[in-house]
Amino acid sequence: MAGSYAGRLWTRLWAYIALGLLGCSIWLAFASVEAQSVDHATFATSDQCIACHSDLADAEGTDVSIGHVWRGSIMANSARDPYWQASVRREVTDHPGAQAEIEDTCSTCHMPMARTLAKEEGGLGKVFEHLEAARRGDERAKLALDGVSCTTCHQILPENFGEASSFDGNFVIRSVAAGGPADPRIFGPFDVDDGLSRIMQSATGFLPDSSIHVQQSELCATCHTLFTTSLDAEGREVARFPEQTPYLEWRHSAFAESESCQSCHMPETSSAPISSVLGELREDFSQHVFRGGNEFMLRLLDQYRDDLLVTAPSRDLQRAAEATREHLETATARLEVLAVSREESHLSIDLEVTNLAGHKLPTAYPSRRAWIHLAVRDADGDLLFESGAMRPDGSIKGNDNDADASRFEPHYQLIDDPGQVQIYEPIIADGSGRVTTGLLSAVTYAKDNRLLPEGFDRESADDAIMVRGRAREDADFRDGSDRIRYRVAAPSDVQSIVVRARLMFQTIGYRWAQNLAPYEAYETRRFVTYYNDNAAISANVLAEAVHRQDLPP
Repeated sequence: MAGSYAGRLWTRLWAYIALGLLGCSIWLAFASVEAQSVDHATFATSDQCIACHSDLADAEGTDVSIGHVWRGSIMANSARDPYWQASVRREVTDHPGAQAEIEDTCSTCHMPMARTLAKEEGGLGKVFEHLEAARRGDERAKLALDGVSCTTCHQILPENFGEASSFDGNFVIRSVAAGGPADPRIFGPFDVDDGLSRIMQSATGFLPDSSIHVQQSELCATCHTLFTTSLDAEGREVARFPEQTPYLEWRHSAFAESESCQSCHMPETSSAPISSVLGELREDFSQHVFRGGNEFMLRLLDQYRDDLLVTAPSRDLQRAAEATREHLETATARLEVLAVSREESHLSIDLEVTNLAGHKLPTAYPSRRAWIHLAVRDADGDLLFESGAMRPDGSIKGNDNDADASRFEPHYQLIDDPGQVQIYEPIIADGSGRVTTGLLSAVTYAKDNRLLPEGFDRESADDAIMVRGRAREDADFRDGSDRIRYRVAAPSDVQSIVVRARLMFQTIGYRWAQNLAPYEAYETRRFVTYYNDNAAISANVLAEAVHRQDLPP
């Protein structure tokens, strides 16, 4: 009895201590909120959330801190992305008459808080004005630079989910100015008791509300389904171009029946608290890692943090980069050598590459590409054949597009020359059929042989996600995989070979970087320098297969 009573006293004492500390944190939060501008009636920067939603561990003791993990992600740094900034500069240079509309469109999902406020006020979103003002500590620029922040995604309503009207960044956030409730709602999948709800509201001005719509793919689709407006040389609108469509690809696949975007990109862990202050253990906790494919950009953000106004600690960016690399290497693709046979003076080598992702591989922004690097050696290690080697400058040996911006590699069923490379990529073209990397000049895909997800029906796919180019006639290019044959010269005295195949991946292909070089602007020059200085680490290996075989005479 005495021990039990003493235990209850200690429990109550610790509760009082915790509440006292919480009171201090609430006071500090109030002071911080009051110091912010009126913009924070609708949004708050992430530093208002990180204090309570970090220092978290799951049942196994793994760090699952929401704030710390998020701030090392590409989502958190969407406005600081130097390639995005350079690309926007290129587009407004190409189409100066549409600069205001271009910046508005590009800020919608890269600077969503500042752009949403601008829209509420009857204006347009800005890009370069905010980037310049951020160095002066401007309040609205702080919101812009905070990227895809907590109070963006967690305030989105499901009113138009899955509809075309929700795409292109047309998510719905019902602020007070837009007729929403006086107490802004922050949605999450878990119920929060009234006491803790009021504590969060007092500290931040936001009231937690439970809703599972934050776990639906349609939330992600609002920004990750983008149709851009194509312009001709005179600035006239000539087409609507599907710039990125991972949600539509997913919806057309077998994954739509079993997995959401979040189940892969925000994988669940064992029970963990969502708050470090009086947090309860929650089952099926979604980690805010936002697993993607852009290890290269995460490394650049850390390396050039001062130039890019990066505030995330280096350890968070490096952790995100390592997690991205692991994800790419283990969860995206499989590569197999199916068969090797001798045919007179040649070898036939059959490969199969399998897409494990729930959308095309690669998907999203069309600067991304994957390709097969194949090397065949004899028993002494002498090279008999090689296709797809990457040079130190980030280009692919034998790739027509890297050598000449007006050309590109077709899709292959058979490769019998080292100058041919199987590249899974989108190639975009303007209204005259010329190959381009200018998004607002693009009206069609001259090639799209990106690997299809399982269950993707080629015949019923609509124009936005259909296969383009020679892959349409390839019966071995099907949902989930592609098979390709290599024909390699092998003299009769070659008795044994080693085949090494790797599926390589770049988020920013060589041509997409180098086409920025002619633009004499700070952002374009800066990124080309970044790329050239780091091109050797611009690629990841998604899958690898090694096959050794003795050959008949």
